[in-house]
This record gives sequence, structure tokens and C-alpha cells, in this order.
Amino acid sequence: MSFSFFTADSSTGSEVLTPTDAARSLWSSNQMHGVALSGAMSRAIELSVTRTDLRPARYTLDMFRPATMDPFTIETTLVREGKRLCLVDARLIQGGEAKARASTILLAPSEDPDGDVWRPVDDPTPPESVPELTEPTVPWFASDAPWSQDFADHQNAGRKQTWQYAVPIVADEVASPFQAVASIADATTMACNWGTKGVQYINTDITLTLARLPRTGEVGLRGERWTSSDGIAVGVATVFDRDGVIGQTMITSLSNARRTVDFHEHDFNDDGSRTSRA
Repeated sequence: MSFSFFTADSSTGSEVLTPTDAARSLWSSNQMHGVALSGAMSRAIELSVTRTDLRPARYTLDMFRPATMDPFTIETTLVREGKRLCLVDARLIQGGEAKARASTILLAPSEDPDGDVWRPVDDPTPPESVPELTEPTVPWFASDAPWSQDFADHQNAGRKQTWQYAVPIVADEVASPFQAVASIADATTMACNWGTKGVQYINTDITLTLARLPRTGEVGLRGERWTSSDGIAVGVATVFDRDGVIGQTMITSLSNARRTVDFHEHDFNDDGSRTSRA
């Protein structure tokens, strides 16, 4: 796999990221999708932290203006640093305007206490029918239909799961475990907002909480809760890898039915390109 979401240029001093076609949204031809945007923001935050004794535990992304397919920069700010905690904020700047913001809390690992705490007994597991992934492919999904890479199979009202390998954020780089899970976290909309007529809600944010990072670039999401009222929806998903559950995601979304993403019309290739089913 040679494709990525962005190319990087630091010749002017500040790094400028330029979206590739793999970052293009299905909502609009001149809009970046959230997987790419979240990957870029998590990468900038991760690169701004020099300490190796901390790891990301909570990541929140607000996408309050459409980010277009134009070059942009990301500014990061160290808000608070202590012995066991670090808080970093970031802003994506495009055309002199802020398009998104993110915040990450990094915590120092220690030891779990010895008390017993309730936990679910029906945790999701990796799909046995999918071989171990070592590079990006078309995402796998399960719903009322079994695991497959055919999106049309899963345009139903069933509970959704996805299993995928992270696309590199920037060309000639390998996505770190944090970049992998933060980018794939945007696929919570596919686990929660996808129904019989396609994806009819567009998510405005992502909150990802992590007890640990994924072991590799393979990450799964399983929809757990979804509710909507008056065109506002909330979805929650479990995040897992081949060794078990690692955290959860939550998104809030707005009705976008006039621009529904209908997967009876779209298909995807392993090289990141898209084709029409029409």
C-alpha cells in the first residue's frame, strides 16, 4: 500500500498538509472525511508530546466547519503538564480560519488496584473469517449479514461492526497505534448511523476513550447504543483489537438526509479509489 491521506511539506517552516484523493468525503467532493481529519489531528498532537511515560487516554475532536480539500496547518498548545497527566489542544487552520479543534489527555500508566469492578461479559471479538491484516484494505463489516467487504450487504437495520487496518496519515509514514485508532474512531458513524437507506446523519464530533492503545494498526468497532430525536443522534461504540476491548467512542450527529451516503451507489478498492455501482 502506497496511498495516504496527506502529503507533508515543511519547506516554509510550519508543516503544511495537503489532502490526497483518499481523504475526499462522500458528503461533498470538496470536503475531507472525518477519518482523515481525525488522523491528522491526532498525529499533530502526538508529535507535540515528547514524553514517553504518558499515553493517550481521551481524545475529543470537534468538526465545526467543513474542512476542504485544500492545504492546511495544525497548531498545538500544551495546556497542562504534570507528573501523571498532560493535556494538549490542537486547531486545524485552513485559509486563515479554524475548521476543527481537538483535545487529548495523556496519562501515566501504573498498576490496577486489586478490587473487583463490574464489566460486561459480551465483549466483541475479532472476526474469525478475516485473516490478520498487515496493511490497509477495504474495511470489513458485519450486520444482519455476515462479515464481508461489500458495503451494500450491510445497508440494513442490523447492529453494525467494522474491522479495518489504518491508512497512513502522511505519505511515507506508518500510522502509530494512536493515529490508527483516532482515525478509525470516525467510523463510529458507520457502526451507529448506518441504516436501511444509507448514512443519513453526519457526525460533528468524536470522543475516544482508551484504557490502552491497540497492539497494531488493526482496530474494530461495535455499535452499542444509538438514539435520535428531532434530527440529532447519539451513538456509542466499543473499540477492540485482537487482544480484547481497549475503549469506547461516542459521536453526536445531525440529520443530513438531503445528502444521504447510499452504499448501493458507491464501492471501494484496496488502493483507496472509489467506484460507482451505477
